[in-house]
Amino acid sequence: MSEPQLSTRVRVEPLDPIFADMARAWAERLGLPLQGEADFALQVGAAGLQLVELVEHGPGPVRVDFVEGAAAHRRLHGGGSGQMIAKAVGVQPGVRPRVLDATAGLGRDAFVLATLGCPVALIERQPLVAALLEDGLRRAAADAEVAPIVARMQLHGADAIELMQAWAGEPPQVIYLDPMFPHRDKSAQVKKEMRLFRPLVGADVDAPALLAAALALATHRVVVKRPRKAPAVEGVKPAYALEGKSSRYDIYPKKSLKPGD
Repeated sequence: MSEPQLSTRVRVEPLDPIFADMARAWAERLGLPLQGEADFALQVGAAGLQLVELVEHGPGPVRVDFVEGAAAHRRLHGGGSGQMIAKAVGVQPGVRPRVLDATAGLGRDAFVLATLGCPVALIERQPLVAALLEDGLRRAAADAEVAPIVARMQLHGADAIELMQAWAGEPPQVIYLDPMFPHRDKSAQVKKEMRLFRPLVGADVDAPALLAAALALATHRVVVKRPRKAPAVEGVKPAYALEGKSSRYDIYPKKSLKPGD
């Protein structure tokens, strides 16, 4: 995702005075003010961090929750290894590839893959989004059922292209990309998150460079998630695609995934 837009003002605020020290720590870490005029607020409360737009009749706060809500429903009833994302990254009997999600966002897709048993490294370069994700992972680690899943998830707050180009250690077998795109999805949840994040993250104008870096690093394949009717990312053409009702997974294979790899 792109860097925050300079015109967007964000402050940190506690939802209760008992969270004042925690709010101050986040403000110092992110270089944000604790008061003053702002377009958005990163709020600290009993339920962790949440980001909210400070407008009348706004879309409501966004937070990361891997324990309850949609994440829990998909974990319990999402279809397991039959899900399209599982097929896209190469999950099969005896194969749980090491995945790098280089555009982690709120971590939903990475959590699905970790639920299926894949070790997943996550990169998120927008500091506010990375903070929400870090907080969600921390809270999930305290839940007995979800802790073993998030233990397979390792978050990096960094620029994905730079980190991939300077990758140290064993390279990922699969790199998963979901670049920001002008979504036309009409669901309330997507509209809320897009309204919140669009001013903060912009569009992924460097998606071609992101794809090139991923292709240079991944040992087995690169997967790019796109809206179903969107063009492929500029550059190398995908070998094939898996298409669903609203999304499409463009596959760039390099080597077959086999048990024991």
